[in-house]
Amino acid sequence: MKGLVVRWVVSAGALYASVKIGQLLGLPMALKGVWQALLAVLVLAVINALVRPLVIILTLPLNCMTLGIMTFVINALMFWLAGRIVPGFEVNNFWAALFGSFVMGVINGIVSHFIGNNE
Repeated sequence: MKGLVVRWVVSAGALYASVKIGQLLGLPMALKGVWQALLAVLVLAVINALVRPLVIILTLPLNCMTLGIMTFVINALMFWLAGRIVPGFEVNNFWAALFGSFVMGVINGIVSHFIGNNE
């Protein structure tokens, strides 16, 4: 349980960082506060658990043809969808969603490397 809470908080921090970096680069994205970040990560987890597998299966031929690059687009769509659902978390175009999902994934990957999978 402790590991789940740690990963939730780390993911919220990664989301916050990706939005702030995106804003510095002039991308149209916003996050109002800590509670919105925590809620957005929770919604993103539900979307990734329920919607993403179906989208991955439906786009499998295209994903094979693009050698996996379509997965970045799918991740961006899930990020954008979370931005549409959660009040206080805004992602206003595809490029912002692509950037945010990529940066969040990189940060989560780096932190997971140091935390490990056993927590």
